[in-house]
Amino acid sequence: MNTHLSLATELDLPAYLLGASILIVVIIFHGIALLQIAKRYEVRTFLYLSEKRYSSVAICFYISVFGLFLAHIAEIVIWGFALYLFRLLPNLGDSILFAGSTYTAMGFMEDILPNGWKMLAVIIAFSGMFAFAWTASVMISMTKNFRQAYTKLHMEKLNISSEIIDRFH
Repeated sequence: MNTHLSLATELDLPAYLLGASILIVVIIFHGIALLQIAKRYEVRTFLYLSEKRYSSVAICFYISVFGLFLAHIAEIVIWGFALYLFRLLPNLGDSILFAGSTYTAMGFMEDILPNGWKMLAVIIAFSGMFAFAWTASVMISMTKNFRQAYTKLHMEKLNISSEIIDRFH
């Protein structure tokens, strides 16, 4: 029996199981958050553009980007709580800090996970990389309306006729 436990520990099997479980939770949370932010951004900015409220598009863009930032912070906290609840790190503060260091792949903290759980750091890092890439793709799509509003606002400042401005997409 001890051979099985030591082999499981050597292979970090508990880390894979916990990591896969929390990864699913984090990715689902991330998808829902991104969808909600992007959906609201698209609808609001479409309306603002049709109402020629170009500055409101910029404000909506920056608020949405801040919402994306908060989604990542929440995901770091989810990982931190998981580390703490499974008693892998001694306190919640260190758990969240380690999760943030790993999730962002900054690695400013040393690996303080116990033996048998080291692979969890790699899984946390992968979740951050995937989440950041997904967020970047959403931000790129958000810039379309932002750029359009920015250009139309400057066309107005240059006293270009409304007829020409309305044709710009």
